[in-house]
Amino acid sequence: MIKLDWSKRFKKKLKKYLAKHPEMETRIKDKLKIFIKNPYAPELRSHKLSGRLKDLRAVVIDYDCRIVFAFVGQDIALLISIGTHDEVY
Repeated sequence: MIKLDWSKRFKKKLKKYLAKHPEMETRIKDKLKIFIKNPYAPELRSHKLSGRLKDLRAVVIDYDCRIVFAFVGQDIALLISIGTHDEVY
């Protein structure tokens, strides 16, 4: 089981994202529940990033919604950013 740590940036981006897309709140919560149980669950499509984000990973929430995170401990994931594909990459 993974513990989530929310960065200040993530909290700010989440608030802004949900203001634009309030219908996504339930979907995000559901995906984070899955992530806590298994961050590599197939429905999350977890993947490593490259380039300037090479030390980070991302999960797919919806067609055009991603959460960028980093493992900062064996059982701790730091949520860094959320947004559309173009916003987070």
